[in-house]
Amino acid sequence: MTDKAELQIVTFGLGAEVFAVPVSFVREILDYRETFRIPNGPEYLLGLTDMRGEGVTTIDLRLRLGLPPVVPTSTTRILVVDVPVGNRVLMLGLVVDRVLEVCSIAADLLEGAPDIGVRWPSDYIGGVFRRADSFVVLVEIGKIFSAEDAAELESQADAA
Repeated sequence: MTDKAELQIVTFGLGAEVFAVPVSFVREILDYRETFRIPNGPEYLLGLTDMRGEGVTTIDLRLRLGLPPVVPTSTTRILVVDVPVGNRVLMLGLVVDRVLEVCSIAADLLEGAPDIGVRWPSDYIGGVFRRADSFVVLVEIGKIFSAEDAAELESQADAA
């Protein structure tokens, strides 16, 4: 009997696409709620979300990945994640259309990131794997934000 390496992931949807992040980065999954707006931030910065008395900088992941905005629905969620940026970790709330499941996949099923034919920047793609008749894109959460982006988000949140 051999032990295959498995990757624990949280899958979520943005429109028709399905994405995943490693479960080790996810702190919590919250129901969507309006944020405390922060003025003069980047378009994708929604504001601060209260998580048990702590303000969590919250972004619209659709906008950050270059997808069109949508109106929140009853399935919209906020994934609170730890994002490694440089030599520190930034806690962010990522607004997603829906959270699908927490599951495991065999690490050897992960294919390299395609470099053409996708509607979002491929820098953020850690790999792709097949699920039934579709694909799931593994997001490199640490590559969504540069150190400059992280510093701007932190300064915007501190100013609020």
